[in-house]
Parts: sequence; C-alpha cells; structure tokens
Amino acid sequence: MYYNTFMGRIKQLSVNLINQIAAGEVIERPSSVVKELAENSIDAGATKIEISISNECRNIRIADNGCGIHPEDIELAFTKHATSKLTDENSLFNIQTLGFRGEALASIISIAKVTCITRTNEFDYGTKVESQNSVVKSSKVGCAQGTIMEVEDLFFNQPARLKFLKSAKTEFAYIQELVQSLAISHPEVGFILKNNNSQVITTTPNADLLTRITEVYSTSLINELKEVKKTDVLTGIGISGYVSVPSYTRSSKKSIYTFVNGRIVKCPILMKAIDIAYKNMMPNGRYPFVVINLDINPAEIDVNAHPTKREIRYKTPNQIFNFVQSAISYALSAVNFTPAIEEQKNNNVIPFIKTYSEETIVDEEPDEVFTFPLNVKKEEKNEFQPIEEPAQTKMEIEFETPSKLKQVNVIGQYNNTYILVENEDNLEIIDQHIAEERYIYEKLKKQKEIASQLLIISDVLDVEPMEIEILEDAKEHLMKFGYQIEKISETQIIFKKIPQVLSNVKPKDILSELLENLKNAPENDLDTIEERILITTSCKAAIKAGDKLTLWQMEEIVKRLRTTKNPYTCPHGRPISHFIPLKEVASFFARNI
Repeated sequence: MYYNTFMGRIKQLSVNLINQIAAGEVIERPSSVVKELAENSIDAGATKIEISISNECRNIRIADNGCGIHPEDIELAFTKHATSKLTDENSLFNIQTLGFRGEALASIISIAKVTCITRTNEFDYGTKVESQNSVVKSSKVGCAQGTIMEVEDLFFNQPARLKFLKSAKTEFAYIQELVQSLAISHPEVGFILKNNNSQVITTTPNADLLTRITEVYSTSLINELKEVKKTDVLTGIGISGYVSVPSYTRSSKKSIYTFVNGRIVKCPILMKAIDIAYKNMMPNGRYPFVVINLDINPAEIDVNAHPTKREIRYKTPNQIFNFVQSAISYALSAVNFTPAIEEQKNNNVIPFIKTYSEETIVDEEPDEVFTFPLNVKKEEKNEFQPIEEPAQTKMEIEFETPSKLKQVNVIGQYNNTYILVENEDNLEIIDQHIAEERYIYEKLKKQKEIASQLLIISDVLDVEPMEIEILEDAKEHLMKFGYQIEKISETQIIFKKIPQVLSNVKPKDILSELLENLKNAPENDLDTIEERILITTSCKAAIKAGDKLTLWQMEEIVKRLRTTKNPYTCPHGRPISHFIPLKEVASFFARNI
C-alpha cells in the first residue's frame, strides 16, 4: 500500500512547488528547455539564434537578436501565467505566436539556476535577472539588443528527475532533432547549435525552404524532392513544402516534418494523409522525407490541447485530411516509378543461392575489397549478383556435410517462397527464407570472428541524429560481427566494412534492418544488442521469399536445415515448417489408409 488514508489539513502549496509541478508537464528533458526558449526567440522576431549546450545537456545558453524584454516587464515575465501574447479570452482562439501559455519561464526557474540578460531598442542599457528556486532579482547591465538566457544545473533540485534522463549523447540527439525541426519550419531565422563548443548545426538567415533543407541535410536531397503547393480559395487553407519521390526512403518517420502555421506539431491527421498519399508506393518499414506546413486561419484550430503545444485540433478534420492528402498525391502524380512493393522479379531461375562454406566464413580470412556501385537504380542489373555454382560444388560445413545426409524428397516450390517436401507420413511445407536464415544464424553464432569485406566505395547514407547515436553506442558490437560504420557528418554515415555474407546486399538495406533491430534494444544489454545484430545479418544474408530455385537448390536448403540445432523456428521466433499429415489429406478425399 502506497497511500495514507489519514490525510493532513488542506494548505496552499508554495510558489516554487507549484512551479515544479507545472514544470513536470512543460519541461520533460533538456530539449524541452531549448524548445520553449528558442520559440520565445522566434516570437521576439529574432533572425539569429545561437544555442550552446554543455555539462551533459544540463547547461543551456540561448542568445538572440530579437526585440528584447522591457525592463519593467522582466521580473513579471518569470511569474506563472505571465505573457505578452494574449490580451483577453478571445485571443486564446486566435493564436498567431508559438508561445502563449506563460508557463515556461516560471517552470524553468523552479528546476534550474537561470540568468537572463536582455535589452530593447528603446533603452541604452539592459537588464540582468538572476533566479534560483523561483526567487528573482534584477539589475541594470550593458548589453546588445536582444536576449540571452543561461540555464545552469537543470534539475539540480530534482535528483529523481535526473535519474530518468538518458545519456548525454542521447539527450543532445533530442536537442539536435528539435533544432533541425525549428530550422526547417523557420528558414527566415539563422540557427547555430553548439555542443561543448563544437558547432553542429549552422544555417543562414533569410533562406528559402529548399536552401534550408540542404543546409540541414544535403544538397543531393534536392534531386529526390517534389514541391507541394496548394491553396483552397474558398477556405483560405494552404499547404507548402516538399516530399520525396517514392524511390527515396528513410528508415524511420523522423524525417517527416509537419508544421501548422510554422508550429511543430504531432498530428495524426497529417500523418494519416501522408500515409495514404504514399500507399502502395513503398515497402513496409520504409518512410518518405516530408516537409509540409499547413497555413490555416488560427480561429479554425485549437493549439491549447496540451501544455507542450504540440497537439492540435481542427474544426473540420475531414476537410484537412482530404486537402493534405490530395496535395501530396498531386505532387507525386508526375513521378515515374515502379511501386517498391511490386518490384518486377526475374522469371528465370536465380543464380546459385548464397553459399556459406568454410571458404566464406573463417576466423583467419583477411579482408577482401568489394566495390559497391553509387546510386544504383532499380532498373539496372546488379552486376554483383552471386555467380552460379554447379550442383557438384563441395559444401563442407561444421554441423554435418549435407551431401552425406539422407536424400530429401523435394517435390517442388510453391509461390516461389515455400519448399514442398514429401516425407513418409506427411507433407512438409518449409519457408525457404527463414529456413536458410536459421542455418546462417547458427553458423555465424559459432564463429569467434566473422569475416568482413572492405568497401572502398560506398553510398553516403542519410540518418537521423538519434540513429547515429544508436550506431555509435553499438560500434564495438557491430565490429565484432564484421561491420564498420563511419560517421561523416551529423546526419550521414558510410559503411567501411560489411560481413562477407552480405556482399550482395545494398548497404542502405543493411542499415535499415540494423536500425530497426537496434532501436528497441535495452540500453547496456550487451547480449540483446549482439543478438539483434546477429539476427539482422542472418536475415539479410538469406535468400528471399519470391526467389525461384532449382530442385537442387531446394534440396540443399532442406539439408542445411536438418543440420541445425533448432530447425523449428527462425531467430525471430517464426515457425519454419508446417506439416500436413498424410491421413488428413487422405481423409479429405475420403480415402482409407
């Protein structure tokens, strides 16, 4: 029992405790502080905002060249529900600024040591405010026009909250993602983001949206984008931005930026409209790059749904959904592409299925050079397909040599995915992909060191800051399994090495699978992290559903499966085989056996 049935007398909470309770809703982590203060700078008309992070993200300094705060208002600004952005009740339903609740500064000074230096153009002197535990004192000071907010020792008086923070790298990744969003939603503002005096993001003021996207990501992205621009004359609703062509995909939804009147929002309606617009154009687990801003009369929306101001409600949600979905669909309508989920398959028998003999997986194997083509198009023939190998090739493996196993009675392949095997008293249906995946998984798991191939040329792959953090945290474990990934910018990586068994797999496909498996791995759980890397490798190395095989190739897969310790499920836990008893088949046809 964690409650007391004998409650004390009711009393008024202290101002600092009230503010700390409110801070729990508004300030979730260091990035929340950056969001609130940077949005204040934008509302103040700043064209330059510099954000500096230090002390494991617990010290935050934000300087702007905005209009500043009047000296008579400065102490009031740090009290709860004090704001210059609302004048009366009606203003709440016609909000045209990013901030308006008047909670942020009061919340921040209750959980951190804060210093503010500010000056307006009306005065030749500025005001310095120092605060700790919600106690504020001010004095005159010389300074330039604008505002400098210095937050130190965030959560210094809340040790329990500190325990819930992630590592400094992870917390900074959240900050970086936020600043990227702010920079993209406000290309008119120049942003600088520093981490321990190292400059991470730099953007120029007064940029157009396309220029800003290249500053945050890369110039090569321009070639993958289509402009979205539409206005409804009757309602005045407008949408602008850019969306990627279906052939350009990302491994997560973090590259989908949705804004309403320049405000960063998490909006299920906008996300659903994007999903429908791209329906049947992308494979499962892949997402587009999207930057869209919905321009709408503030009276038609409610942004006061949550203290963080990231949720939004519409008076006409169905109209918004249809408007956004049609605008994106129109932008994509001129794109010539083959839907990714319906990629044409070669009707001919595929070359010899990847073999993992002792010549391929050995501890002593030196690195070999493998060149991967840049920007391979889907319609191009992959010149790095495995070479067809004759059926008589010797295949020695550690578990047992398949050629010495009892001959399996393979009777065919169904749907180019399932191998049909006739046994003495049943029909066995084997999933060819996960059967080989199980074999490769157990094979690799026995290796002390997995041989890798050096890529002297590799595609530059775009990733999110949080994804770079995930890869760097798993760096040593990735190297153990034959991967070497090099960070070349805050949002780009290349593969230097990959396991030899993945020599025919494109690095971007490997990366997608790696991130998918690593994202939800428990922190510092080495066994789980390494297990997921191993699963990724075996899954990507195995033949795929839809590959047409020869009878001999099917026999080899079944023989290999018979040598595994666990021939019943794949490493993901899916069943490999399904058995239909002969009696069941005979019974269906009214036969007695």
